[in-house]
Amino acid sequence: MDSEMASKEEVEEDETKTRMVVVILVGAPGSGKSTFCEAVMKSAHRPWFRVCQDTIANGKAGTKAQCLRSAVDALKDGKSVFIDRCNLECEQRAEFVKLRRDQVDVHAVVLDLPARLCISRCVKRTGHEGNLQGGKAAAVVNRMLQKKELPKLSEGFTRITFCNEESDVESAVEMYSALGPLDALSSGCFGQKNSSSKVQVGIMKFLKKVEPSKIVDSNLSSSQGAVLKPDTEDSSCLEQKKKASIASVCDKEVEHRNRNLPHNLSGVSTVSVSDIPTLAFPSISTADFQFDIEKASDIIVEKVEEFLSKVTNARLVLVDLSHRSMILSMVKARAALKHIDSDRFFTFVGDITQLYTGGGLHCTAIANAANWRLKPGGGGVNAAIFNAAGPSLETATKERAGSLSPGSALVVPLPSSSPLHKNQGVTHVIHVLGPNMNPQRPNFLNNDYKKGCEVLHETYSSLFNGFLSVLKSSVLEDKINGQRQVSGASESDIGSPTDSFQNNDQKIKRAVTCELEKSKKYKGPEEGLGNRQLKVDCTEDMDLSCSSEAPQAKAPVKTDKCNGDAARTWSSWSLSLYHIAMHPGNEKYKKEIIELSDDAVVLNDLYPKAQKHLLVVARKVGLDCLADVREEHLNLLKAMHAMGEKWAKKSISEDTSLIFRLGYHSDPSMRQLHLHVISQDFNSSYLKNKKHWNTFNTAFFRDSGDVINEISRHGKATLSVDEKLLSMELRCHRCRSVHPNLPRLKSHISKCQAPFPATLLQNGHLISSPGEANSNEA
Repeated sequence: MDSEMASKEEVEEDETKTRMVVVILVGAPGSGKSTFCEAVMKSAHRPWFRVCQDTIANGKAGTKAQCLRSAVDALKDGKSVFIDRCNLECEQRAEFVKLRRDQVDVHAVVLDLPARLCISRCVKRTGHEGNLQGGKAAAVVNRMLQKKELPKLSEGFTRITFCNEESDVESAVEMYSALGPLDALSSGCFGQKNSSSKVQVGIMKFLKKVEPSKIVDSNLSSSQGAVLKPDTEDSSCLEQKKKASIASVCDKEVEHRNRNLPHNLSGVSTVSVSDIPTLAFPSISTADFQFDIEKASDIIVEKVEEFLSKVTNARLVLVDLSHRSMILSMVKARAALKHIDSDRFFTFVGDITQLYTGGGLHCTAIANAANWRLKPGGGGVNAAIFNAAGPSLETATKERAGSLSPGSALVVPLPSSSPLHKNQGVTHVIHVLGPNMNPQRPNFLNNDYKKGCEVLHETYSSLFNGFLSVLKSSVLEDKINGQRQVSGASESDIGSPTDSFQNNDQKIKRAVTCELEKSKKYKGPEEGLGNRQLKVDCTEDMDLSCSSEAPQAKAPVKTDKCNGDAARTWSSWSLSLYHIAMHPGNEKYKKEIIELSDDAVVLNDLYPKAQKHLLVVARKVGLDCLADVREEHLNLLKAMHAMGEKWAKKSISEDTSLIFRLGYHSDPSMRQLHLHVISQDFNSSYLKNKKHWNTFNTAFFRDSGDVINEISRHGKATLSVDEKLLSMELRCHRCRSVHPNLPRLKSHISKCQAPFPATLLQNGHLISSPGEANSNEA
């Protein structure tokens, strides 16, 4: 009797003891192991302790042995334990399974989510404990998944829970959160749908171009995570699943917008290809470059609103692979608060290289988050776009530029032979490079978000201006030929999607060629370290609608070519000064720089228009030309003037006959605000034509002192951009006599001893030696 009572008491005591659990999380990087732990611990009914090898050694990565010791200590303290490691192989799990005791159950929670989703998360995340993020993460995930061994009860587990979808993960979180101190979960294996699946589709499958009929959305059923076998389901069932996954690529807004656009999996569609001109773009710099997504979302909405206020009947689409994308959610919410028209700007969930075949969305252009070398590879969007477009994109890109600087964009027309053009209707790819906050990547800004935000503003401005140049070219061609827009044509006129895409590309190419030819004919000033640049001027009220009527020609509108309101794109050869100012430490620029400060760099003009010709180039991001300057830049202008004056006086000390003038061009041909410090002899073989002369000797040239005074009083400088100034007769800058050609003018200048005009002498626009100053005044 006594023994029976003792036995009963032992059982009751046993039942009141806390039954601890060791949960071994099994999953690839990006599967959500740490998020799972945090979610459970936040609302748990029992004490939990998380063991993470990435932070086990005082916040740094440690060893498996350290993880084991930490787990044992936590169990002694009466806490249940999460083992937050990948644990993809049986050998990696074995030591932790041995923690099983009479009062300790060992569970496995397998986060067997699609490889594509894991890769997408890794590429986009920032501040990861183990620094597994960005482009390098994709290859790591792929390599680890090749070795995956799904856990079995025979290894010693009490319970195994398989999570094949995100909804399964949510259920598992709820289950473990509700687990009380005295609760225990039933033993066994739960949720495994296909015990034979071993290897998920990795990064090579993710980046490999597949036929539209094989596209499977990564955010849906778990079956796409494993290699599908044709004999497991009949073809009609597979087809239904494929169609369902394709349809779910779009979020609800996009589905509603495109509900009348029928499409099928073969890529052949009855959809009119004359959709509103559309630019699809990913979030720039928030993935591999680790830029703060809240700051990025504010900038995106601000620049989108600015663009849409200037251009009618064009639309922008922010694209991301994941339905759970934070950047999409933030941007959508901010856009709604600003009442941005959701038909002209919206978010889209899907593959940016398959927007038409995958979601019925026809885009004129897509943006590529490129690397500075403009090379394929690196994972993410860049690799996917180069892969989808084929070799022709790399060739076309090389023809236009060899590199890209942060804040810049490069517009590349896609040849009609490109698969991306033929299958998706994309006529242009716009490469952009944003600011980098990742210390493992080039041009690291060392978490300087003030400069980073400026560069990201500039990046989106360059992107949208690039898109605007594509639209402008198309509109110009329509005006020249009086052609009707495609949207007014009948279905029989349209033909197949491929034909229409090709025709549209040819039309845009002709317009771009026309603009280039016009640019080549312009013999403007060859200032700085490069040649001329292609300018695209668009007035704010320009209508870019795809109406059935040909656009009506408008009366010429006078616009400042380099004012802050007019759209302007800078070609690669006009960016030399910008590159030097932004990257003065670069080895290839060090020989060019003769002085460097926080405000500016000083260098000799590569094409000097006089015996002495220097440039003082501002280093502030966003100051492309004089039109961008405002009152807050006054100290910068004064600093630049002081630097120019110093170098002028240094040259005068070496040659007292020199006289200098300091000033800015109203409409420069080189990007980045720069001050000319030029001697007034104009004795140079690079001074070749009338326009060269007139850029320095008419109202087109604004004296530095006058600019400083105007900005101090009015907040901005007066610009003289009338092209007639550059075609004025050749007049001597001293005696104002007229000459028939430049050789005659140069000959005259070498002998002319007349004093300079009173306007230059009285306002202190000239810098000279005391002796020269007295002779000029005389």
